[in-house]
Amino acid sequence: MDGEGDNSTVRRILLGTVLRKLRAKKQISAKEAGYHIRGTESKISRMETGKVSFKERDVADLLTLYGVTDAKEREQILNLVNEANTLGWWHTYGESLPGWFEAFVGLETAASIVRTYEVQYIPGLLQCREYARSVIGNNRSLSQEEVERRVEVRIRRQDVLDRPGAPVFWTVLDEAALRRPIGGAESMQPQIEHLIEQTQRANVTIQLLPFSVGAHAAEGGAFVLLRFAEPELADLVYLEHLTGAQYLDRPEDVEQYSRVMDRISVDALTPEDTLRALKQFAMLSRH
Repeated sequence: MDGEGDNSTVRRILLGTVLRKLRAKKQISAKEAGYHIRGTESKISRMETGKVSFKERDVADLLTLYGVTDAKEREQILNLVNEANTLGWWHTYGESLPGWFEAFVGLETAASIVRTYEVQYIPGLLQCREYARSVIGNNRSLSQEEVERRVEVRIRRQDVLDRPGAPVFWTVLDEAALRRPIGGAESMQPQIEHLIEQTQRANVTIQLLPFSVGAHAAEGGAFVLLRFAEPELADLVYLEHLTGAQYLDRPEDVEQYSRVMDRISVDALTPEDTLRALKQFAMLSRH
């Protein structure tokens, strides 16, 4: 995978963070900054949160407004513009991906650690093709062609686990996800076999949270914790719902989800016991 292109989401966020800090240091309002580049306060907000592409002229004008006159510093920041505007592979599937999910794919690709708790489904990064097709095909509003395009996106996302500097992926999987017969034996059997294979990856940890645990700390439902190597980027919590998604970045929110993840990791089966349980599920699925 093309590392630079795949990091475009992070580059946008980094550039936006730099611009926000420079503006705050000069105590310039977002409205004033927007007026300076023939835009609006809303445009500055979208730029500073990395939600839009950047025009080099706009960034150069903002740097001047913010008093950045050193040629080397200006060059370093302006170099980020091209990197931030380089589209990741997922943009070619733009018509098949909701806008809120495109952002997640970019962040997932750039993360150094991905920790997730799943209740109903196997995590997307660990789904085999048959299982992914069954999950996506449950959406009756999609044509068969659209289903296949979304399956391709889901399978291609998994390349992130193979690339140099691949993230650590650690999931706690509720037993319900294995008990729910998505697509029947035709998809569940290969999916469980696939999970067993994935446990052999050095950067993948799978823990099963059995029903026997009873009530647990993650009763609120599925979530994803994302951590980045870049110190300027704060940890994020990703929560998906029926019509969109929510990103939490307040330290107190992230800390709470981190504590929940730690607690259910203690309550769940160890990776070794999880592997034994998966092998038992595999035997059952064959009969």
